[in-house]
Amino acid sequence: MTSETYRNPILDADWSDPDVVRVGDDYYLTASSFGRAPGLPLLHSRDLVHWTLVGHALERLEPAAEFDRPRHDCGVWAPSLRYHDERFWIFWGDPDQGIFQVNAPQIRGPWTRPHLLKAGKGLIDPCPLWDEETGEAYLVHAWAKSRSGVKNRLTGHRMGPDGTGLLDEGKVIVDGDRIPGWFTLEGPKLYRHDGWFWILAPAGGVETGWQGAFRSRGFFGPYEERIVLEQKDTDVNGPHQGGWVRTPSGEDWFLHFQQRGAYGRVVHLQPMSWGPGGTSRSSEAESGGGWPVLGDDGAPVAEHRRPALPPQPPAAPATDDDFPGGRYGRQWQWTANPGDGWATQHSGDGLRLTCVRSADAHDLRKLPHVLTQRLPGTPSAVEVGLRLDSDEPGARAGLAVLGDAFGWIGLQRGTDGTVHLVHRFAEAVAERERDAAHPRIAPEGRARLRIEIGAGARCRFSADVGDGEGFRPSGPVFTATPWRWVGALLGLFALAPAGQGHAGAATFTQFRITAL
Repeated sequence: MTSETYRNPILDADWSDPDVVRVGDDYYLTASSFGRAPGLPLLHSRDLVHWTLVGHALERLEPAAEFDRPRHDCGVWAPSLRYHDERFWIFWGDPDQGIFQVNAPQIRGPWTRPHLLKAGKGLIDPCPLWDEETGEAYLVHAWAKSRSGVKNRLTGHRMGPDGTGLLDEGKVIVDGDRIPGWFTLEGPKLYRHDGWFWILAPAGGVETGWQGAFRSRGFFGPYEERIVLEQKDTDVNGPHQGGWVRTPSGEDWFLHFQQRGAYGRVVHLQPMSWGPGGTSRSSEAESGGGWPVLGDDGAPVAEHRRPALPPQPPAAPATDDDFPGGRYGRQWQWTANPGDGWATQHSGDGLRLTCVRSADAHDLRKLPHVLTQRLPGTPSAVEVGLRLDSDEPGARAGLAVLGDAFGWIGLQRGTDGTVHLVHRFAEAVAERERDAAHPRIAPEGRARLRIEIGAGARCRFSADVGDGEGFRPSGPVFTATPWRWVGALLGLFALAPAGQGHAGAATFTQFRITAL
């Protein structure tokens, strides 16, 4: 890679189902956040290659009672980000509730509270379009079979120009069952270009699918289709689902994800042009030009010339944190809507987490008060300092790799009053954790915790308990696992067994992620 080129992925972590929009010289991206809070991350770039996290559009998930406990694969699915009438708009589908919308005058807000645009089960992946020529507005969405019994089709509506209501009952405008070889059609993004309505939508499943393009002279169809991006002979499996953006000079680019197991859905940037490219799988599809050509003639690129945009200094979403004043950075999300008093502010540095009492202390997957960030997609070492400030027997705190299976290393107060270094894990099918190594004394009640994440998301745990021996390895290698739709997460937590009264706290310091 040279200063004139970039290498994929441009976001090497789980920024799932990305969508992108340009406003002036700025580019903004949002992604799925599922059941974590705050939700709807907002990223900013000036060159489409380097991105920073500038905030979230959704402070809490609603209805709040539904998300006061972890619902890891539910919540915010596949949002669409648009700019219209001098406002930013985000539409998303909650598969259990329906299609929601929020909007704001600035990317940093203030954002409106979620507005339920269309109630129903299995309504997912919505995308609006305001036709600037006619003043009409439209909405397209997909279906989740797990909730509705329906999949592989896209439904279109006319929408009120204010984005608060739909004007009809909806009509199936693309039926994937009628296209030979197509299945799991979803994730549509709706555009107007060159006199056509365009839908860019993936099919074929997240790990093995392709990117399709559909066009019609009228919004309600009929649409013809082509495949415009697929793996071919590259090592980028399932390259699809994302958004198209055009630069001020007229260059076209497409951002999409690649499913990478425990690392989640990482984001790639593909050059895009308009020409005769694409592969038709329909005998009725028209021939001729005017179709989008993505990547290298329909194959994803590993390295490519940078967009012709002003050079920008290297940047990436933040990971490290000193927790000044007890506050945590934007990169952190709770595993459910946050509760009062989970993290307390103070005059120094360090994250002070309350040891929340819970009957589910044996299973981190069930706890809402785990503070998480994305697992890095490249080999890395994660470190954090920990001091256990609790005299409660059974109180514990630690650093976790959290997924369908989980592992963690940390400190626990014993019944004899001593503090032990403990390392525990649970398999995906296990109902409770168990020891991954023999506990040992942490004489000062503090430790420096470390997880080395190698190839294949294989994690090696170690700790320095201040006994002069430095970092010592703990337990066998643990391979991180994703949830069904969410990549594995790094997590910080503090908890205590069920009971009465305040159970103390734990303080985390100097959280760092370094490349290996």
